[in-house]
Amino acid sequence: MNRYKQCVILTVAAVLLPCVPACGSEKGDSGAVKAQQPVTGIDWRVDGITVDGTTRHAPATARLRIDEDGRAAGNLGCNRFSARATVDGDRITIGDLRTTKMACDRDRMDFERALARALTTGTLTARTDAAKLTLTDGDGDRVHLSRSTPE
Repeated sequence: MNRYKQCVILTVAAVLLPCVPACGSEKGDSGAVKAQQPVTGIDWRVDGITVDGTTRHAPATARLRIDEDGRAAGNLGCNRFSARATVDGDRITIGDLRTTKMACDRDRMDFERALARALTTGTLTARTDAAKLTLTDGDGDRVHLSRSTPE
């Protein structure tokens, strides 16, 4: 092989070798980062919960609000509640609930117990999409919420 061909081959190799990792089989990322919308300071309507793969629709009164100062409050479907909340990025932890003690029909009370359990079983992962919020616990159970519209 003459010196000219060796020089061309080395030059081509030097130019193409840095590109090899970009030619792999993994899907590329556009580099765009989708910003997570804030969850604090917003009145959220609870649309329903999914527990063990079964989705239950929420009573119209079910609400949640988490303020920036760490206060959470709302309505579980029958009774109002308040609690301490910690928000760290997309992780939310809601402490023990303090609730009123009203009695409602059985379906609302069953939903209320399931929602209270879902909100307080540990750290929840928050995912926002437009005007929707989903809180997912470590077992995969989810609380589905929507931004409340002013009345």
